[in-house]
Amino acid sequence: MKKDYKNILVALDLSDLDEVLIQYSSFLAEKLKAEKVYFVHNIKKYAISELFEEQLKEVNLDEVIGDELNEKVQEHFKADIPSEVLISEDPYSESLIKYIVDKFGIQLVIVGNKKHEKGTGLVSGKLLKLLRCDVLAVPRLAKPQIETIWAGTDFSPESRKTFQVIDALFQKSKTSLKLVHVYSVPLQFSPYVSAEFMAPKVEKHIKEKIEKYIRKMAYPEPMEPLIFHGRESGTAQKIIANIKKSNADLLVVADKGGNTFSPFAIGSVTEELFNTNYGVPLWVVK
Repeated sequence: MKKDYKNILVALDLSDLDEVLIQYSSFLAEKLKAEKVYFVHNIKKYAISELFEEQLKEVNLDEVIGDELNEKVQEHFKADIPSEVLISEDPYSESLIKYIVDKFGIQLVIVGNKKHEKGTGLVSGKLLKLLRCDVLAVPRLAKPQIETIWAGTDFSPESRKTFQVIDALFQKSKTSLKLVHVYSVPLQFSPYVSAEFMAPKVEKHIKEKIEKYIRKMAYPEPMEPLIFHGRESGTAQKIIANIKKSNADLLVVADKGGNTFSPFAIGSVTEELFNTNYGVPLWVVK
């Protein structure tokens, strides 16, 4: 079940979040025993105002930015793993990153979670849909440690993909694993059966179901079920509200759940989690 993450790509944008991403990728690359880490920055020259064209026409931006990023990587990337800084010019950063992912056989792309900060995060959202490899969104508050992992599940075969990541990261006696599920009480029967009557029965059924799921998985390490009651449309928000109050270091989810028919589609819960900043890194398994 364990998945190898030999080649990692880290997307940089010359913001102060770059230092966080470089430090986190250094920690993670060693944990995953990666073979190489690529740091990628795309220069969007078309975005440079005409006001500065005259001043910049004698400047080799590729060289200047390359030197700056190489210095940052040298300062903050402490892993004993080969790394390379790649600078390019492309109108679309997401197409450039996809090209590099395909060319170098990247298994994991690390991006900054800048939601609610300066920067729109639009490129990260596009990458989530575009790439066939795993995507890890790292917020500014991320700590270089993985002691507690939350793994989302809807009991579908798709959600079992999260254990590929867990196997790669789990350390005996050092890692705590929580299996997270959000359930809702079916409202279509509310005219005939009260929600107060149904809720305990549904909760009991879900507890039995998640215990059966854990036994069926036969995972060699202990895992604690975390069951939250929420509305069907509010699954992501329920997870976010509870993970903010937790000591979780990482949230792992599959790219889609059991109700997504297209193999290329991203599930609505995963997309909502990805588009929110709650201070915990989110690993989306493809």
